[in-house]
Amino acid sequence: MLSNLYQQLTTLVINYAPDEALDTTKAPVEKTTLIDSAKAFYDEAIMNAPEYAANLLTALAIFIIGKWLSRKVAKLIAKLATKTQKDITLAHYIQNIVYYILLVVTLITAAGELGISTTSLVTILGAAGLAIGLALKDSLSNFASGFMLISFKPFKAGQFIEAAGVAGTVESISTFNTVINTLDNQKIIVPNAAITSSIITNKSANATRRVDLVIGIGYDDDIAKAKSILHDLMTADDRILKDPAPTVLVLELGNSSVNLAVRPWVNSKNFGGVKFDLLEKIKITFDQENISFPYPQQDVHMHQK
Repeated sequence: MLSNLYQQLTTLVINYAPDEALDTTKAPVEKTTLIDSAKAFYDEAIMNAPEYAANLLTALAIFIIGKWLSRKVAKLIAKLATKTQKDITLAHYIQNIVYYILLVVTLITAAGELGISTTSLVTILGAAGLAIGLALKDSLSNFASGFMLISFKPFKAGQFIEAAGVAGTVESISTFNTVINTLDNQKIIVPNAAITSSIITNKSANATRRVDLVIGIGYDDDIAKAKSILHDLMTADDRILKDPAPTVLVLELGNSSVNLAVRPWVNSKNFGGVKFDLLEKIKITFDQENISFPYPQQDVHMHQK
């Protein structure tokens, strides 16, 4: 067996190592003893060669079949996950995890067939895994965060989000990071751990959004007229929803202006376009109707002695 062959080889190396051969305190090794030990080792190898070959072929077969089965089982689980979750990204994520777990089990089984102590192998793998885990703790944190993002789905590819100090459209969610395209078409790669540890604002999660504008008019201007103009501008824009109806309210009496809250509802995809167009129309229309946009003012009183 492999263990016997290994023990005999170890004995030869220990007993007849060069450093011990040079040690003058020991009796010189007789040539016949070395020859007899080598012959015994050779006879053992020849006698057990068929068994060694059979074990090697069995281990190889276990590895090949196990690897094939691991891939098939992982694909099957991914297919089931796709049907139940309707999420291809999560399915691929699960497929990779299942495949590598089954592959490790296959390797341990094949090693056991070769006569290698699987207990020692598992211990070594555990120690190595711990060392690798400590060295790659940031990467593992990103990996776990990626699994959370894919499982709990706070956002999906194609949605506009703001997270970890970055705002843009999600291009993809991978194992360790998320790719976000900003409004000025920059591609930013954000570690998943940075996203899950921050506040996530998904601006595309709901079908509709409210545009919040604050428009200041002068204290001498007609509030009713200004509110009527704002209502007409919002009614004329087909992108602004009728339900919920847009509103115009007096928000506050500021230091130098009466501030009106303008709040139309739009489909999420039209948010930016409606906001920018409405601001432009308000400025042009207020200028035509002689409604002022007051500048900040400060009265300074000088006293002479």
